[in-house]
Amino acid sequence: MKSPQTPDNELERQSALNSIGILDTTPEERYDRITRVAKGIFEVPIVLVSLVDENRQWFKSCFGLSVSQTGRDISFCGHAILQDDIFLIEDALEDERFVDNPLVTGDPHIRFYAGCPLNYQDYRIGTLCLIDRVPKKFDDSKKSDLKALANIVEKELSAVRSKAIDEQSGVSNREGFIELGHACMEICARQRFPVSLVNLDVNISYRIDTETEQKIFKAIIRRLREVVRDLDILGRVGDNEFALLLTNCQPNEVSLLLDVYSEQVIRLLYEFVPQDYIKINTNHIELDPNKVESLDQLITV
Repeated sequence: MKSPQTPDNELERQSALNSIGILDTTPEERYDRITRVAKGIFEVPIVLVSLVDENRQWFKSCFGLSVSQTGRDISFCGHAILQDDIFLIEDALEDERFVDNPLVTGDPHIRFYAGCPLNYQDYRIGTLCLIDRVPKKFDDSKKSDLKALANIVEKELSAVRSKAIDEQSGVSNREGFIELGHACMEICARQRFPVSLVNLDVNISYRIDTETEQKIFKAIIRRLREVVRDLDILGRVGDNEFALLLTNCQPNEVSLLLDVYSEQVIRLLYEFVPQDYIKINTNHIELDPNKVESLDQLITV
């Protein structure tokens, strides 16, 4: 096993990482939404936003692992931050640096790794990385896709206060939905995936107080997050409006999913509001990811 070297600018790099104040903080949807989409698009069991600390790599967002950190000396990400481009290991058992690494010989049994360095103030502080337990090929098109999502992570790291998340519901707001949606459309164009935009407008004509209203829409978000696929993007784009970007989903599948989503929301609302006072308006638009279309103009509010 070969442990990663220490960058020449390690003191400055560590100082930049510490200045964000992100280490050992709780999970946040603004990062989880990106790793969740990456997990679906790249079809891997593990996706991480990994930050390389002094003696460890710590995971701000972690899909597929039950631990929040591992030692830096055995980390793949420690190697990834030593270069500007994506660090790619298609089969760890064929690489002398990792063949006897405990993360390869033991849990999580890494065979494939692709890590895109995350830059903050011109320092590589961590990675957005993909991990699989079987060897995989990773072409230039997929590298571009990973870089596109890593760029969104970098924007979140640089934001003093995130503008991408709806504070009341905890999912992407209109701005965050559009940003991540456009990045995913670029990925779908390269991968030749179909894309559909679903608009879901919830109208409640029953008199309810503000507190109950907020409970209702938080519950709607929870229910939708239980049924949407990993590679789809969910956003609250208005007071009563929600949008979903469905990727790699055929038109007939979109109609079925739309029925499921509407039914789930209606069933939930019956717990709060009499049936006659509920109306759900839905529509979906098949998009051409090869054309530059503004999601902002297609979202109905």
